[in-house]
Amino acid sequence: MTILVIADYSTDQQDNKVVAPATLSTVAAAAKIGGDIHVLVSGQGVGAVAEAAAKIAGVAKVLVADNAAYAHQLPENIAPLVAELGKGYSHILAAATSNGKNILPRVAAQLDVDQISEIISVESADTFKRPIYAGNAIATVQSNAAIKVITVRATGFDPVAADGGSASVEAVAAAHDAGTSSFVGEELAKSDRPELTAAKIVVSGGRGMQNGDNFKHLYALADKLGAAVGASRAAVDAGFVPNDMQVGQTGKIVAPQLYIAVGISGAIQHLAGMKDSKVIVAINKDEEAPIFQVADYGLVADLFEAIPELETLV
Repeated sequence: MTILVIADYSTDQQDNKVVAPATLSTVAAAAKIGGDIHVLVSGQGVGAVAEAAAKIAGVAKVLVADNAAYAHQLPENIAPLVAELGKGYSHILAAATSNGKNILPRVAAQLDVDQISEIISVESADTFKRPIYAGNAIATVQSNAAIKVITVRATGFDPVAADGGSASVEAVAAAHDAGTSSFVGEELAKSDRPELTAAKIVVSGGRGMQNGDNFKHLYALADKLGAAVGASRAAVDAGFVPNDMQVGQTGKIVAPQLYIAVGISGAIQHLAGMKDSKVIVAINKDEEAPIFQVADYGLVADLFEAIPELETLV
């Protein structure tokens, strides 16, 4: 078996393209399936990403599709590339990020196979586990598709080492421009704090924060802890913070070493995105809040009194 992993990359604070941590977890999932692992890096000016991918432990080959058609990761252009290359592989994997969720369903359709979404465990080469019903049940799924197209929930797999590998690098000449979409622009939110899905500590606020200005209390605490700041869907829907801070089933899935939930009631939608955190601390003045059922430590208190006190102790 040979497995193709679609590399996900991001732009760091120095505007350099770097391999996303979720890619390391996807390679870990591929290693559990077994067989040779190839990584596809597509984009424009992605030489540094390809070099970094070649150093990932367990990777045998890196395919590089460096072309203007792939510059902005438009799925209409990348999906035909992946489908073309994917015909020679037993499995095609991508992290269940926005890019992975955008590209792989198109790939599955073009290959005329089913897709298995957001696996959290590999039972065998054709059998996987994935959460359903907002994580309240785990389904075991077996596929007899000739090519298995799979997205991987990064929090379900410990990432492989980013260094230690010595994969060969091979250029891919194929250039697909569907001509059905074009890049207009983007607004990137930049912060000195860690990226939400990669942070070891996350402090999240909910509707109990009352307004966006009150998130300053969480920012101050997060800066002392070296943490990322997240939010519940209720806080995002209320306009307190941007939607790229949302943690939950329809937001970002996180599993940090420490998750501090402040003023968050604990709706199923939110729990689905953070309940795999190693240690969960909940602060809420409602002692009946569902968040306390999953919390390792709970504090029934007014957050506007508790957070400043906590900040002085850090």
